[in-house]
Amino acid sequence: MIAHLKGRLESTGIDYAVIDVGGVGYLIGASARTLAAIGPVGEAAMLHTEMLVSEDSIRLVGFARAEERDWFRLLTGVQGVGSRVALAILSALDTAEIARAVSAQDKAMVARANGVGPKLAERIVRELKDKVGTVALGPAAAAQVMPVGAAADAVSALLNLGFRPAEAASAVGAAEEDLGPSATLDALVRLALRKAAK
Repeated sequence: MIAHLKGRLESTGIDYAVIDVGGVGYLIGASARTLAAIGPVGEAAMLHTEMLVSEDSIRLVGFARAEERDWFRLLTGVQGVGSRVALAILSALDTAEIARAVSAQDKAMVARANGVGPKLAERIVRELKDKVGTVALGPAAAAQVMPVGAAADAVSALLNLGFRPAEAASAVGAAEEDLGPSATLDALVRLALRKAAK
C-alpha cells in the first residue's frame, strides 16, 4: 500500500497529476481542490494516496490533506459511489462542507457534485450519518481537532479498522499525549488501539 508520495510535480491535467519520485512518474487521479492546492509544476509536491486495485488495473488517487483521503474512503464505502463520483464530490465540496451536509442530512448540497443525482445524494447522507458520528462544523473547530503527520495517518488506520472518526481522533490524541509529537506511526497506532479498548 502506498500511503503518500513526495517528489516533483511533473504535470497536471483535468483530473490527474504526475509526480516524479526518484525518476519514476506516478500518475495520480485527483479532485479539482487537490489539483489547485498541490502547487506549481516543477516544484516539490506531496500527496496522501489511496491505491485502487481492480481485476484489470491498479490506480492511485491523491489528496492534498489526509482528511480528504478519509472522506474519499467513507464516500466510496457507499453503494453506488465509485472513485469518480467521490472525487466529483470532493471537487464540489470541501471536507467541512461534506461534514455539515451529512450532519444536517442536506442531500441538495451533496447533489451539487457532477454525477450525483437526488437518490444517490440521499443515500450518501443517510449511510454516512452513522459512520461519521459527531463532526466539527466550522473551520476553527476543525483546525483544533484535525491531526497532522503521523497522527493523521494513525487516525486513518483506525478508520480503516472500523472506528468512527471521533473515536479514532480521541484514541490517537490520547496516544500522542503519552508518546509526544515525534512518535512513529506504528507506536501511535498500537497505543491508540490499547486506549480505544479500555
